[in-house]
Amino acid sequence: MKKKLGARGEEIAAHYLCKQGYEILARNYHTRYGELDIICHKDEGVVIVEVKTRTSIKFGFPEEAVTLRKIGHLKKAALIYLGQNNGFFREIRFDVVTVFIDGNRVKINHIENAF
Repeated sequence: MKKKLGARGEEIAAHYLCKQGYEILARNYHTRYGELDIICHKDEGVVIVEVKTRTSIKFGFPEEAVTLRKIGHLKKAALIYLGQNNGFFREIRFDVVTVFIDGNRVKINHIENAF
C-alpha cells in the first residue's frame, strides 16, 4: 500500500513538474545512500526533488518527514549522480514536493530550495 501510494505521488509530482517547465532527467535513481525520487533540469540547473505523499496528517505534515539525516543522504546520493552524469549545471537545488491525496482531491505543495 505504501509503495503504491508513493509511486502515485511521484507520478503526480512528475506530471506537475513537467507542466511547470522542468525536464525530467531521471526517476527513482538508486544509490547506497538511498533513492533520489526525481532528478530534473530547469534553466541551467539540476533540481533534485524529494516527493512525500500522504493521505492524512495524523503523523504530521509530509514535509516534516524530510529529516536532517534524510537531507544528508540526499546530498550524498546527488553527488554520486552528478559524478556519474557529465552534464554541466550552473547550480544544484534541492526541492521538496508534497502530495496530499484526499479521495479524488489532490493538493500539491512545491517547496523550492528546501535545503
